[in-house]
Amino acid sequence: MVMTDDFDALADPDAAPAAPTLPVAMPRTPAEPAPPITNRFLFVDVAAQRAKQLRRGALPRLEQLRPDPNTGERPPATMRLERIAMEEVEKGLIEYDVPSQKAPETEA
Repeated sequence: MVMTDDFDALADPDAAPAAPTLPVAMPRTPAEPAPPITNRFLFVDVAAQRAKQLRRGALPRLEQLRPDPNTGERPPATMRLERIAMEEVEKGLIEYDVPSQKAPETEA
C-alpha cells in the first residue's frame, strides 16, 4: 500500500495545482441592443420568461451583476429577479422572437 501526502501538496504554495482551473461561465450579451418594446403586454411576456430563466440559474446580463471573469464570484443580487429581468429587457439585453400570426383558415 502506497501512502501519499495530498494535504502537503495543497498547503505548499509552490506546488502545481492538482486540477486545472476551469473557465468561468459568462452570460451572452447581444452585439447590439434589441429594439425597445413598445407593447406593454409583450414586455411583460418577455420579462416574465427572463425572470423564469433567472430563477432556474441563468446568469444576469446586467454589468453590475455579472460574475468576476477571473474568480467566478457572483455579486449579491440587490434586486428581485423580476426587477432584474425587467431592467435587462429595458436595456435591450434580451433577444426575443415574436411568432408570426397565421392567417385564419376559411371554411368552404
